[in-house]
Amino acid sequence: MEEFRNVIVLGASAGGIAALSSLISGLPDDLDAAVLVVLHLSRKSNADIIITGFKKQTTLNCQVASEGAKIRKRHLYLAPPEHHIIVRNGQIHLTQGPHENKYRPSIDVLFRSAAVHYGHRTIGVVLTGLLDDGTSGMSAIKKAGGICIVQDPSDAEYGDMPQSVLNNTEVDYKVSLAMIPSIIEVLMSRPLPPEQAVPVELQIEADITQNLMSDLNQLKKIADRSDFICPDCGGGLWAVKDDPIHRYRCHTGHVYTERLLAEEQVQGIEESLWVSIRMLEERRNLLLLMRTHDDQAGNLQLAEANQGRAIEIDRHIKRLKQVLTKLVSDVRDSEQENS
Repeated sequence: MEEFRNVIVLGASAGGIAALSSLISGLPDDLDAAVLVVLHLSRKSNADIIITGFKKQTTLNCQVASEGAKIRKRHLYLAPPEHHIIVRNGQIHLTQGPHENKYRPSIDVLFRSAAVHYGHRTIGVVLTGLLDDGTSGMSAIKKAGGICIVQDPSDAEYGDMPQSVLNNTEVDYKVSLAMIPSIIEVLMSRPLPPEQAVPVELQIEADITQNLMSDLNQLKKIADRSDFICPDCGGGLWAVKDDPIHRYRCHTGHVYTERLLAEEQVQGIEESLWVSIRMLEERRNLLLLMRTHDDQAGNLQLAEANQGRAIEIDRHIKRLKQVLTKLVSDVRDSEQENS
């Protein structure tokens, strides 16, 4: 029998260290729950330094999550850089499986895992951050009977992540950061929400992450084949069914939200255009060099022909740069409209 009442899962990105420090400083000393945290970190980040900072804010036993660690109440576990954190059978498990939403660790991975294994005992909290990691995971917690809390976007240093949750999931509380500890304390003084069956599709997704590879037969149960390819591995993408944020999975396990996939496509087009421009500039420069050599050798007809080819290529280079400038401008305008 597990020794704690609730599992509290926290997700944050840009501006997250300060927000998490503030939140955990307000949690009660006798917290009858385990706290698991995903903070988007660069691969070179030192999680031990972050944990040291957290220890100054709380009496909770704060530690970097480790493989096989038993989950205990009044303990806080931070996902280490480049590792997803999942929970199963009262233990923590770390994986270096494919990125979800370009992140590892991913908030969605932890939240989905907690939803599957702790159901109505799960309390999910999404704090400040960019883009939309955490939205699908919060939806999973809601479907499994748990409680969903988001920081008010107007109160967050970066409001994208909480706003994405609000746009796609029916949350229980939208409050300022300062209010979240009080909300958690009140929730834990009340009876647990009714227990309910965990949807099969959530279990399948949790199994896919745990196994580090998508089983096609299982994938077909939760997703339909799409016309798009994975920006990471080039494999075919599958559109996850009935997903509020419209996500795509590939066979190797990469996951993209529709919004992020669109951004990756633009980045791919931009990179291809720059490669084309570079190759054309090299071709132009070589023709100009050949013109000089032909001119020096007295081959005036060849020199004139190479000069003409170089001028024509220069026109194409200018057109491609105009297309590239327009593409970047359109993307910026779209981002402003969606912010």
